[in-house]
Amino acid sequence: MQQTRTFTDKFLLVLKGLAMGAANKVPGVSGGVVAFVAGFYEEFIYSLQKVNLKAFKLLISGRFRSLYHYINGKFLILLILGMLISYFSVSKILDYLIIHYELYVWSAFFGMIIGSIYYISKDFEDWDRNSIVFAVLGIIAGIAISFLEPARENDNLWFVFICGMISVSGMTLPGLSGSFILILVGNYVLLLVDSVNALYDTLADILLLDFSWTGNAERIQMLKVLAVFAIGSLAGLVSLSHLLGYVLKTRKKETFAVIIGFITGSLGVVWPWKEKVYKIGEQGKVLIDRNGNKVIDNYDRYWPQFDQVETFAAIFCIGIGISIVLGLAWYEKITSEK
Repeated sequence: MQQTRTFTDKFLLVLKGLAMGAANKVPGVSGGVVAFVAGFYEEFIYSLQKVNLKAFKLLISGRFRSLYHYINGKFLILLILGMLISYFSVSKILDYLIIHYELYVWSAFFGMIIGSIYYISKDFEDWDRNSIVFAVLGIIAGIAISFLEPARENDNLWFVFICGMISVSGMTLPGLSGSFILILVGNYVLLLVDSVNALYDTLADILLLDFSWTGNAERIQMLKVLAVFAIGSLAGLVSLSHLLGYVLKTRKKETFAVIIGFITGSLGVVWPWKEKVYKIGEQGKVLIDRNGNKVIDNYDRYWPQFDQVETFAAIFCIGIGISIVLGLAWYEKITSEK
């Protein structure tokens, strides 16, 4: 699996990781779609499959060079590096754009999903009755998920572990957004906002040699939640990659058909024209997270009005989104043929 990569290949792989990390941050957008369109989905899945018992034995025996080659370390390290850079850079810019230009950001992502569907479908030459059935099932599943009602927040550690397992679905399953799934199970704010903020606060306190947080029961609980969530995410990433690796080997045509259908069905999640529905507490007031932001419960979708300039600007952004995906796919194809 380990490949010889030029400096350009390595740089592009970091950029792909950056794009994947940014996509995973947005509820409704799947980093797996980036991997699929950018042409490294199968290598990504098969590399994750190598995180197994044999890799663990190599680790504890100190055979780090063998471990590095066995798990396709160069590929995974560069990709993860891009994701980490994204988390502290692009995702922050994305947060700003969503706050101030939400309609146009969603429109661009909507266009990117459309471009992804076109790009993946045009090269899929195995359409038959069986493939169409699997694609339709994928569409139905994608639509059904987009209209589910969110559950209440739950900080039970077993449930948090399960949330971790399913949250990584956006990395491994194109079309399924891990962030959106966390909204549906009611734990998006708890796991991606409150617990992360608790970690930041704790690290800041440690740097200041302030250990008073050790007596803060709420802080300790948040750190426990984050740790269990991280363990669950790792467990989900490894187990899902093994399952997907198996079905890609045994049922590749059907798997690709389901993925195409699922991405199509997920268009409802990233529909640009929607209004936020905020979560209401027991006293009838809108719930506020630790950053002072209103907690999103779901979205009300509506049809755009074509007598408004912003509607045409949004449509233009959809075109930009389509162009970005097709442009990246074209560049990937040109570079792979050299």
